[in-house]
Amino acid sequence: MLTDNHGRTINYLRLAVTDRCNLRCFYCMPEKGLDWLARKELMTSEEMLRICSLLIGMGVTKIRITGGEPFVRKDIMSFLSELSSMPDLSTLTITTNGVLTAPLVPELKKIGVKTVNLSLDTLDRDRFFAITHRDELPEVMETLNQLLSHEIEVKINAVVMDGKNIEDILSLVELTRSLPVSMRFIEEMPFNGQGSHYDKLVWDHVRILGKIREKYPTIQKLPDPLFSTSYNYRVPGHQGSVGIIAAYSRTFCGTCNRLRITPTGILKTCLYGEGVMNLRDHLRNGLSDSDIRQRLLQSFQGRAKDGWEAERRRGHAEELHESMARIGG
Repeated sequence: MLTDNHGRTINYLRLAVTDRCNLRCFYCMPEKGLDWLARKELMTSEEMLRICSLLIGMGVTKIRITGGEPFVRKDIMSFLSELSSMPDLSTLTITTNGVLTAPLVPELKKIGVKTVNLSLDTLDRDRFFAITHRDELPEVMETLNQLLSHEIEVKINAVVMDGKNIEDILSLVELTRSLPVSMRFIEEMPFNGQGSHYDKLVWDHVRILGKIREKYPTIQKLPDPLFSTSYNYRVPGHQGSVGIIAAYSRTFCGTCNRLRITPTGILKTCLYGEGVMNLRDHLRNGLSDSDIRQRLLQSFQGRAKDGWEAERRRGHAEELHESMARIGG
């Protein structure tokens, strides 16, 4: 079992396979997009598989594939197939915007993907376009239908944005009445390529729950699973559940069990911190598995206590100007 310097278990990797995305979501990147990384800067499938194998051998049991949008990467299905066959990997999950995913759902089911996180901030087509700058809501809804029909567990992620989709909170909760989905609302974070949109967070987890209680006053608290990042609830009579993720408030840092690796191989031991090493460069410079393993172990003993400490360690007072497409959503 891997543990860090605060005694926290580390058994979950979020691996970003690309920085590219076919949407331009307001909360993730500027409307014009980013300066996309050159192919040679991205890790190859072989490099990612080697890193995953190393970490699985050290105690990682769950891997989430993120981006950018994972399915814009051309070799993604062959990579997922090889990754899913690794011994001792108990859970392989994916976060996707759903635009390209529907035709691939049968194959995802076949290789053993049991859970998919689907990004969906609104059920209104016009607001979807305003948020993402693309008219792709029908494609996303078809992905949702395909995932459910193939009995793949679905967690729907909605970033709550002041002035953008507040009117959608209750309609998204209503999805849980007839669908067995986990509807999760996420505090907006400053990782959009330009820093925070507000002087202070307008819609925090407390206010989001208050909004939901206005229509669903009988909503009940559920036990939160081990390592959960969300506060979980259920409306009596609904098939699905509701989760609220305090991503900016950072209330779950005390049980954080995750690592992040960016598309260029940078290991981040905290979302709000800087990278601690470049694994891609270590591989390309010929380091042995033993050497890389030792460097990983050393990095785990320097983890920040929480996201606030990690942000302070960055050593400057500037706002965070990264994009989630570069970090791994």
